[in-house]
Amino acid sequence: MSATAVHSLWTTAGGVTSAAPAEKFKAPVIEYAQLTPVLIVIGVAVVGVLVEAFVPRRSRYYTQVFLTVVALAAAFAAVVGLAAGGYGTTKAHVAAMGALAIDGPTLFLQGTILLTSLVAVFTFAERRLDPAAHGNRVDSFAAQAAAVPGSDSEKAAVKAGFTTTEVFPLVLFSVAGMLVFPAANDLLTLFVALEVFSLPLYLLCAVARRKRLMSQEAAVKYFLLGAFSSAFLLFGVALLYGYAGSVSYATIANVVDGSVTRIDPALADTMGNDALLLIGGAMILTGLLFKVGAVPFHMWTPDVYQGAPTPVTGFMAAATKVAAFGALLRLLYVVLPGLAWDWRPVMWAVAIVTMLGGAIVAITQTDIKRLLAYSSIAHAGFILAGVIATTPDGISSVLFYLGAYSFVTVGAFAVVTLVRDAGGEATHLSKWAGLGRRSPLVAAVFAVFLLAFAGIPLTSGFSGKFAVFKAAADGGAGGLVVVGVISSAIAAFFYIRVIVLMFFSEPKADGPTVAVPSPLTMTTIAVGVAVTLVLGLAPQYFLDLAGQAGVFVR
Repeated sequence: MSATAVHSLWTTAGGVTSAAPAEKFKAPVIEYAQLTPVLIVIGVAVVGVLVEAFVPRRSRYYTQVFLTVVALAAAFAAVVGLAAGGYGTTKAHVAAMGALAIDGPTLFLQGTILLTSLVAVFTFAERRLDPAAHGNRVDSFAAQAAAVPGSDSEKAAVKAGFTTTEVFPLVLFSVAGMLVFPAANDLLTLFVALEVFSLPLYLLCAVARRKRLMSQEAAVKYFLLGAFSSAFLLFGVALLYGYAGSVSYATIANVVDGSVTRIDPALADTMGNDALLLIGGAMILTGLLFKVGAVPFHMWTPDVYQGAPTPVTGFMAAATKVAAFGALLRLLYVVLPGLAWDWRPVMWAVAIVTMLGGAIVAITQTDIKRLLAYSSIAHAGFILAGVIATTPDGISSVLFYLGAYSFVTVGAFAVVTLVRDAGGEATHLSKWAGLGRRSPLVAAVFAVFLLAFAGIPLTSGFSGKFAVFKAAADGGAGGLVVVGVISSAIAAFFYIRVIVLMFFSEPKADGPTVAVPSPLTMTTIAVGVAVTLVLGLAPQYFLDLAGQAGVFVR
């Protein structure tokens, strides 16, 4: 074939024939103003990397903490500004050439992620819990992440007073991915966002100051299983592209509904093939359910929660769930509403085994972080009950539950960082015996969080569960509500057991001490308690807010 023939082939394929004059290439239209929250966070994360390179070591910690807090606060202000400008309701639209949806659920979830991240970052910055090493204050993170645990280089790094301040830009990169994840309006953006927020988390899990080997093991497990889930998701994206000829949510939904008439000749053989749709949809769901921590994709959760540094566990447990459920809602309600008959029975089964599995296995746990991990699995099941409702109330109840749950979680893990013995955090339950007599305030605060997890009235947990179960019952999933109430009763047993252990057991002579934190961790815990009580005593305003935010743009 001659060179001219090849040339005419590819210009024709590009929509330009040699006879017709070349059309001008259209530049993409990007609505930067509506992407401000994400741009602020990514911009400051890049600045944070430069700080590591150019700012003297002794000034890095303060610079990074200041930058991170300012970035998250500014991004939250930008989200509030967009919501006030009507982008959550009347001006909701698809931005960035169809890649991102700016609508009510996006802004609500982005606001929740930013606030919980801001509160969680205070626990990252805490430096008063461990005794000073060689005259230097230390935080929860390894002095030098690259050093082999127990090696001479690690001892030298501790002696020199090094700190791993890289955790702050890593948190910002992770948050940036989480902001895009629930807003993604095409499958490739969804995948890129998933990787952007997962990769920093794998690193953050590996940098604990104490129990370095356990921390690194947790990171490896999380990385390997996370790679599997990403592979499932990406394979699902490929199959759905073959089915619909597009990765755009709206186009896939139209092909599912049968409202697309023009078929791409290159995809004529596969387009509209239901096998591709069902297998591809199932694979993408698998990838998202892994991030949510639903049974049977939960295997990573207890090990990673236990091994990761506790501030990272709190951040991950709260923010990742919010982002993942946001993406799951958008996928099921925007892309696959026409498939509800197919995915609802599957999600029913997943929700039931998740609620019961999380609650029953939690009873056998002897480590407080593992117990909270199984508790988070049970909560994923409760939230799935709201997802299955397939009604506007289902969306708003899930949004409310995510907002309430995330603050309780961050607060609970912040309390766990305070109870310490010679080896660092005392996470074994036997060490918590008699904590109520040794430190009544800390035990009382933890009891408030446990009661919220259990869904006791006058806490945010009760309001959230009530909203989700009511939506599920109205959506025709009454059986799920019955299972949910039973698993809530099972779960209440182990939460109350910890409270009894703290207040009605004799403290041991060699028991742990409760460290006095700086105002940073105090703020985290205080915000957690305040949100738990406000959403429990006066939830209506926030339920209305979630209700207004519960409409997806398509």
